[in-house]
Amino acid sequence: MAKRKHVAVLMGGWDSERPVSLSSGNACADALEQGGYQVTRLDVDREIADTLKALQPDVAFNALHGRFGEGGAIQGVLELLQIPYTHSGVLASALAMNKEKAKLIFQSIGIPVATSRVVSRFEAARDHILPVPYVVKPVAEGSSFGVIIVKQDRSHPPQELLREDWPYGDMVMVEAYIAGRELTCAVMGDEALGIIEIVPVSESFYGYDAKYAPGGSQHLLPAPLLPKIYQDVQKLSVMAHRALGCRGVSRSDFRLDDSKPGAEVLVCLETNTQPGMTPTSLVPDMARHAGLSFVDLVGWMVEDASCDR
Repeated sequence: MAKRKHVAVLMGGWDSERPVSLSSGNACADALEQGGYQVTRLDVDREIADTLKALQPDVAFNALHGRFGEGGAIQGVLELLQIPYTHSGVLASALAMNKEKAKLIFQSIGIPVATSRVVSRFEAARDHILPVPYVVKPVAEGSSFGVIIVKQDRSHPPQELLREDWPYGDMVMVEAYIAGRELTCAVMGDEALGIIEIVPVSESFYGYDAKYAPGGSQHLLPAPLLPKIYQDVQKLSVMAHRALGCRGVSRSDFRLDDSKPGAEVLVCLETNTQPGMTPTSLVPDMARHAGLSFVDLVGWMVEDASCDR
């Protein structure tokens, strides 16, 4: 009888997205156990290298979110330990986590992006960096943490950027606000999955509560789009995945302003190398639409795991 593959599910950690990661990690661990894998759940702390060295799993399933889990650090630890792992490697993770670097790569290959500037939060609190409306976001955060939308009725720049307890770093991206629809598309391996249009129920944008609270948003799958736009979003998602060097599963987010037929504006906001895997997350929805159960999806990720990613 073949030995069951031992999978260490890495979750939790100390970043701002810890609760999301715990939800993702436990959901994935449950599914892997259903799929017949031997599973160890690890709430990651700063002794994780020693823990993994002692445990010696066959695969590390990376269910971490936030800078440590998505920005290349844990990937570097796993490379040093030579433990095969899921999702993207060191370089792709670091590039995708830094919104400025990712946008420069996107622009270089013709992926449309919104106009933006990176400045200190103090400068962004002193003057309107771009014409209103615009969005202020941390350069390297996920789950919409620290995102501020500066609307037409706001005469002053966002003063919350001056908070002494501001936790998201001193550099922020100020980006032109693109009105319209929120779209997202996952890439699995090298193939685009279906596109979801996200319709937040109570918030004006796809913020933290809309992402993770039950009933916080509606997922329209397949997104009701013109065929050409649907194909464009899938094509751009694959281009972004390849340009950053992503592996496994990634998810790219877009805004579409289609208020003027024939002059639609489609921009790529970012690519996520560690998409959420919670019960309300998007990638499991897309996988189900493609005929893959959640158990199938996480099993594919484990079998796709490797080093040198």
